[in-house]
Amino acid sequence: MRVAVIGLGRFGASLAVELVEQGVEVLGLDGDPALVQKYADEVSDSAVVDSTDPQALKQLGVETFDHVVVGIGSDLEGSVLTVSALLDIGVADIWAKAISRQHARILERIGAHHVVLPEHEMGARVAHLVIDRRMLDYVEFDDDFAMAKAPAPRDLVGFDLKSSKIRTNYDVTIVAVKRRGAEFTFAGLDTVVHEGDVLIVAGHRRALARFAESE
Repeated sequence: MRVAVIGLGRFGASLAVELVEQGVEVLGLDGDPALVQKYADEVSDSAVVDSTDPQALKQLGVETFDHVVVGIGSDLEGSVLTVSALLDIGVADIWAKAISRQHARILERIGAHHVVLPEHEMGARVAHLVIDRRMLDYVEFDDDFAMAKAPAPRDLVGFDLKSSKIRTNYDVTIVAVKRRGAEFTFAGLDTVVHEGDVLIVAGHRRALARFAESE
């Protein structure tokens, strides 16, 4: 998987580093040479670029990346023009940071595929949602422990949790289950997983990533 991160401020840099730690190829881009130099050794590749210029982005092959994250926040015009430039060159999946709900609405209206607000979405969390596409939500705690919301994988459907061997196969614990049209309920050993269920799962980060990859 290849991800381009535009804007290497605190948000973009933390996201880029987290993605690299998860084995993702990351291209770090910024208009500030000092920031590019600062993180050059922490990402797969980096470059100084005017991200509002479609041709400059195209020369770097940005349109060939699986995902592009726009971490520009305080420069509203730069953020909007960058998303517009990415759309112009045909980027398939654009994630954009917003600093306010109004900013978020503008980004959504011009065509950003996903918009995140920094007060709600932290870099590490977004990294998991970008690459673990089956994850519907993700919260990370201390000591490498996290919780995720994800669809029930097929190999659990029809089994109660006691006989599902979920701890053996995935090394995670199902905390809650949501049936279609119902609210979340706490999961017990006799809880049977149904097709279409959404699960709240707890475990270490890598175990959750493996669970999210199962279908």
